Amino acid sequence: MSISPARTTAFDILLQVEKEDAYASELLHSAQYLSLSSEDHGLATQIVMGVLRWRSQLDAILAPFSKWPLAKLDAEVLISLRMGAYQLTRLERVPAHAAVHESVELVKRSRRTSAAGLVNALLRKVGGSAEARRKTPDEIEGHAPTTPAAIAAKYAHPEWLVARWLTRLGPETARAICAENQRVPATNLHLRYAGGTDTSVPFDFVGEDIRLSPGSLLASARRVDSGDISKTKAFRTGRIAIQDEASQLVALLAGRGARILDACAAPGGKTSILAERNPAAEIIAIDLHAHRTRLLAERVQAANVKIVTADLREYPVGEKFDRVLVDAPCTGTGTLAHHPEIKWRLRAEDLPRLHSLQVALLQAAMQHVAPQGTLLYSTCSLEPEECEQVIEQTLAETPGQFEVCSIADELLRLKEEKLVADIDRLTQGPYLRTFPGIHPCDGFFAAILRRS
Repeated sequence: MSISPARTTAFDILLQVEKEDAYASELLHSAQYLSLSSEDHGLATQIVMGVLRWRSQLDAILAPFSKWPLAKLDAEVLISLRMGAYQLTRLERVPAHAAVHESVELVKRSRRTSAAGLVNALLRKVGGSAEARRKTPDEIEGHAPTTPAAIAAKYAHPEWLVARWLTRLGPETARAICAENQRVPATNLHLRYAGGTDTSVPFDFVGEDIRLSPGSLLASARRVDSGDISKTKAFRTGRIAIQDEASQLVALLAGRGARILDACAAPGGKTSILAERNPAAEIIAIDLHAHRTRLLAERVQAANVKIVTADLREYPVGEKFDRVLVDAPCTGTGTLAHHPEIKWRLRAEDLPRLHSLQVALLQAAMQHVAPQGTLLYSTCSLEPEECEQVIEQTLAETPGQFEVCSIADELLRLKEEKLVADIDRLTQGPYLRTFPGIHPCDGFFAAILRRS
């Protein structure tokens, strides 16, 4: 029996995620796998994202049956074991013999033939264990765990990260965030229109078996209820883009202007919205790395956008901008439903390093803001070190230069045009703040600063 394309694809992607710090969602939608059938792509996606979401639980299932510590196994062997365990315990439609056999074949394909017997024996024990198959998310550690260890075990999250959320947000919110991170997220769309305001133009999906429903935050957004949007003509031609609603909202909050600087711009979702809403503006989109600006150039075709590869901290100050967006690099803890691999890479010691970088980027961006111009700082992080504390430290170190504006005022201006959500639910003090499981979107933070 040969290995199915779905499992081969899943194995190769998981190996890249493990060895190259790649992102699974980007690989799954890359050109390399466009030839997969919808059925194979669907199974590959289910296995990849399932293994990444439930990794710690899968390891807890595998460990009692292994003579060797899992951490001592080669990455290829451990990935095949996790794939097999995930299929055996969570995919009821997958025959057990297929899950075991193809996991063994994947080890052989990766030239780890000596481990084939180990994988075969261990997965057969998992498949024959009623206890292993019983461990569904709602059955582990009771129904409403309250300790970091119990919440982390039930929802397959690192304990240190859960402890942070539990201390700051309380058990109900911490559980809601973790539970939402483990669900398959909705696919949200940004509909691209000239001028960025015409939401009446219909999208023709006749014959493509696509069903959409209105967005939960924005009138201009849509949610995919069924169908593969990536196979549609509208997606291939760039008339629609996959983008979380909170990410779309952040771009809208940057406002309108004549000269706009989009710092840390790649991969370009927010840049596209800025260009649509400001078709006559001069927009400079900066990113540090050449491979990311190449991606930016592929995704943003607007004639009024100039793309620059540069370090914002060293970018020369010339004519000032009336609007500046700093979508800072961050931990991404608000996006774990889409990027579950982040939670296994992240360490507590990453936060001080990122905080210092974010403060430096924000202070650099301030130099480019014109008098009475505004700067929008945002992250897709839930951690205060990357959000409120960045604003507080930066303002303390640049006294009298900028003031924090109430983001509710800008949301109110958007209310008549695009916003459909309750403004009070989106704000925390003067800031935008959303949480997975509490809001119908990823976790985002945004602050608007105005130059005095």
